Amino acid sequence: MAMRGWPLIKILPQKTNFHFVKYARPAGILSVLLCVASIVACFYPGLNMGIDFRGGASMEVSKPAGQEIQLDRVREAVSGLNLGDVQVQGIARRDTNANDGSTAILRFQVPEGRDQTQVVRQVEGAVSQAVGQVSYSGVSVVGSKVSGELFTSGLMALAVAVGLMFLYVWFRFEPQFGFGAVIGLLHDVILTFGLIVLFRLEFSLNMVAAILTIIGYSMNDTVVVFDRLRENLRKYKTMPLRDVIDLSLNETLTRTIITGGTAVMVLAALALFGGEALFGFSIALMFGIVVGTYSSIYVGAPVILLWGVKRGGANDEAKPIKLGMASRP
Repeated sequence: MAMRGWPLIKILPQKTNFHFVKYARPAGILSVLLCVASIVACFYPGLNMGIDFRGGASMEVSKPAGQEIQLDRVREAVSGLNLGDVQVQGIARRDTNANDGSTAILRFQVPEGRDQTQVVRQVEGAVSQAVGQVSYSGVSVVGSKVSGELFTSGLMALAVAVGLMFLYVWFRFEPQFGFGAVIGLLHDVILTFGLIVLFRLEFSLNMVAAILTIIGYSMNDTVVVFDRLRENLRKYKTMPLRDVIDLSLNETLTRTIITGGTAVMVLAALALFGGEALFGFSIALMFGIVVGTYSSIYVGAPVILLWGVKRGGANDEAKPIKLGMASRP
C-alpha cells in the first residue's frame, strides 16, 4: 500500500499579481533620500573604524570559568594610560561558548611614535593590577600606516567587485541591464554603510567581507530576475515593457522570498550564537539580503524601464495584457 505524504501548508502563493512598477517612483525617491543620508552619515558622524583600519591593538582577557571580570575596572585602568579610545566588552568563552563574565575583549589605540610591544606590556600590567591575575590571548597589533593601507585596499576591493559585476551583466545581457544592476549594487552598498553608521557597528575587515558577500548575493538575485525578464521580452513581444517587468518580478518573487528567508534564518542564528566577533558581520549580511531583494525589484528593473529595451519591432505602446492571464504564443 502506497504511503500518503504529509499535507504541506503553502505559505507563499504559487502565482502573484503585484503591480511593482506602479510604486517605482515613490520607492525610487525613498531610495535616493536614504542613499544621500547614508553618504552624509559616512562623513558625519563617520564610520566606527575598527582596529584594522584605525590602528591599535586588541586582546582577549580571561579568568578561570566562573570568575567574573570587572569591565569597569579594566576600562579605567587602560584609560589611565592615555592611549585614546578604549573599548572593553564581555564575550563568550571559547571552550564552553558561554558568556559567564569571565572573558572580555579589550581594544585600545597605540599612540603614534610609541613602541607597540611596550604599550601592550603596559596595558597588561595595568589590567592585572586592577582585576588581579588574568591571562591574555589573541593579541593583535596594527600600525596606523598599515591600517590606512588596509582601508584603501578594502575600498578598492569593493570598487573592483562592482566593476566586474557590471562587465558580467553587460556581456550576458545588454548595457541597460548592466547599468541597472550596478545602480542596484551601489544602492545596496551605500545603504549597508548607512546601517553600519546608524548602529555604530565596527567597520573592520570582517565588515568588508560582509559587503563583498552582499554584492555577490544581490547580483545573483538580480541575474535571476533579468533572466526571466529577457525570456519574457522574447515571449511577449507586444506586451508593454512595464507589464513585462511586473510579470517577470511576480514569477520570480516566491523563489526570491524563499532563498532570502532561509539565508536570513541562518544569519540570525549566527548573530545570536556566533559571539561578538561575528555579530556585526551577521547583522550587515541580513540587512544586505533584504535590501538586495528590494533593489532587484525597485532599483534594477525600473532603471531598465526608464532606459527602454529594443525587442525587434516590439510595440511598447500596445494594449496591456493582464498579468497572470497572458496567453503564450
